[in-house]
Amino acid sequence: MPDAPVLTHVDGRVGVITLNRPRQLNALNDALMDALGAALLAFDADAGIGAIVVTGGDTAFAAGADIAAMADWGYADVVRDDFITRNWETIRRVRKPVIAAVAGFAYGGGCELALACDIVLAAESARFALPEIKLAMLPGAGGTQRLPRAIGKAKAMEMCLAARVLDAAEADRYGLVSRVVPSDALMTEAMALAARIAGYSLPALVAIKESVNRAWESSLSEGILFERRQLHARFATEDAREGLSAFLARRPPVFGHR
Repeated sequence: MPDAPVLTHVDGRVGVITLNRPRQLNALNDALMDALGAALLAFDADAGIGAIVVTGGDTAFAAGADIAAMADWGYADVVRDDFITRNWETIRRVRKPVIAAVAGFAYGGGCELALACDIVLAAESARFALPEIKLAMLPGAGGTQRLPRAIGKAKAMEMCLAARVLDAAEADRYGLVSRVVPSDALMTEAMALAARIAGYSLPALVAIKESVNRAWESSLSEGILFERRQLHARFATEDAREGLSAFLARRPPVFGHR
């Protein structure tokens, strides 16, 4: 449906989700976040999907939360409705790799959505900012937590306290994005990356994603223990046996994702 808040399609083993409020620069409201969460979970549950791409438009990935929808809310409203936690955090439940393909504005909630993805591929036109301070607000969809982990405390403080905008090149230097590509090649590069990832063993991909995320969220000793258990578990999978055998036989592996 052309007026749906998100559009989805499948290309091989890649599920693609496109944010679809172009007149509002993909401003994130409840309807869009509900639809995005549903699409993410549907692709995550689909055995035929190995990786997911989330993208927006040429002008904006997402220009932030929908301020018009929030203007009349009070404290009791956001607590009662569990604002952000109820639907913005759905992406945390997705076990498969998620790639953000970002062009144009990724401001506020749009920047936070990109940060919640596993890989951020940026077009040369991409711009990243957390300007909530201009509204006497703060980044509340994980921005104050994920951004320092991505780029360090000092740079994160400047972005949050001074509303500094990073262009794609700065975002790349700071480690906010994986790499920068020409704007007209963004989706080609994102789809090629997603297809490459999706071609690997899905159980191994899930284990790697969980292990890297554990590094963000626990001590080194706990992370190493988790990683080691995940490695040991690979030896119980058909895909690992296939991968090892194919390597020794000098042939491409054929993974069954088991």
